[in-house]
Amino acid sequence: MNRSLKLGTSLVAAMLLSSAAYAESYGPYPITEKSYSGDKTNSVSYSGQVARNVMIDSLKKLAGKANGGANAEELKATMMLYFARANKEDLAIVSHEGKDGFPIKQTMVNEISSSSNLVGKTYGGLVPGYPGSKTGAEVVEHMIHHAAMSDGGVDYDLGYDYGQLIQKFLIGAVSYNQIVDNYLDEKMTAGNKPNNKPYSDGAAYTGKEHSWDEGFGYFGAPAHALDLDANQAYGISKKKELAAGDANGDGTIDLKSEMTFGNAYYAADADKSGTDYLHTITSAFIEGRKVITSADGAALTDAQLSQVQALAATIEDEMTKVLAEATFKYAGSVYKDIEKIRADKANIDDKVYRDYIKHWGELKGFAMALQTGRENLGGTAVRLNRLIGYGPPTKDESVVTGIDADGNFVKEGKMSWNTYQLNMLKVQDLLLKEFGLEARKNDGTENLAALVKELDTDSGGAETD
Repeated sequence: MNRSLKLGTSLVAAMLLSSAAYAESYGPYPITEKSYSGDKTNSVSYSGQVARNVMIDSLKKLAGKANGGANAEELKATMMLYFARANKEDLAIVSHEGKDGFPIKQTMVNEISSSSNLVGKTYGGLVPGYPGSKTGAEVVEHMIHHAAMSDGGVDYDLGYDYGQLIQKFLIGAVSYNQIVDNYLDEKMTAGNKPNNKPYSDGAAYTGKEHSWDEGFGYFGAPAHALDLDANQAYGISKKKELAAGDANGDGTIDLKSEMTFGNAYYAADADKSGTDYLHTITSAFIEGRKVITSADGAALTDAQLSQVQALAATIEDEMTKVLAEATFKYAGSVYKDIEKIRADKANIDDKVYRDYIKHWGELKGFAMALQTGRENLGGTAVRLNRLIGYGPPTKDESVVTGIDADGNFVKEGKMSWNTYQLNMLKVQDLLLKEFGLEARKNDGTENLAALVKELDTDSGGAETD
């Protein structure tokens, strides 16, 4: 099925968004839950989702602290706390530390939320793009185990950058999955988390209000994202845009509402090419929350529920395209890296090879993330996984083909640089046809026909699609 047609029709909902929304923030919104008796005046709450975005990014940084196995057990235990904490352990925010000229309000995860973990929110299905027939949580645990034994989070023999693989996969397997296959899916049906009851006993928000808020929290945009251009939203995450990020003017960045995380970060990255993913998605979230708030604590009418569901569909389709855009971008990066490697295969530059491994980790992580949504990608996923494989060609052109009974990676296959470079362009071509991409960063598809012709008589390796 060509998903670009489905994605395009859902943009009708986005086009109906009020232009006035572009001067609005996500919240505050009034208390509409009739049984609430406390002193809160703002019904918005998504701190648990912010904490999960922080922990995802912290796992990436922690992977880089591996020192060849000397600290493996300690590092693995620490990383597992960030993934599966069960006792409200107070963890340092290692991913978003302040710096001179860019102070950050929080330093500990419990300053954001004390009860959130990642393992309980990770995609529960099998991940066919990863060897060993593992669920989403099992994939992460397996990668954490091997990351802890690596050198700086990288295994040069396998071609794995664990920090990139873990972070990019979890952007999909937690954040994207929870938005499109939970909070904006089941919880936006009439009988689930109704709007005329509190989300939980004593809560200051209704079931529908909080479910929608949690979806926005997972997206990772600053509450005032509509006041920012793509470069500003992107720069906040890079700790370069204090004035743009500091919406309340207190001189610090509040991670709860002023930072750009995960999916929103990659939406902004794509938008630097002229697209409008960040504003379209944020506007849809704001418009949906306004519809829910307008019900004033009553059950949503059929018309209101239809409005919310249409906006949820826009969010799902645009977020899916963001993940596909990121996959496309890094397939192009790997293509360019191989071009440099092919120039002197006998003397591969260390920096070029390191960049290649990093970009492949980003490519693979996003490709797996793309497959954790509500919709089964079917044959598209099969082709994507076969073209990318379980690992990239390494210096001797060997590739990972599986996992043995002890959980160790097995390299029993070969793939020529030439063939794999062609595969990267086939990945881009597949994504363009299936998702109707617009940003198309690092687009190399104009070289596809020429590379096919060049390799027509090449016997360096069989294609995997």
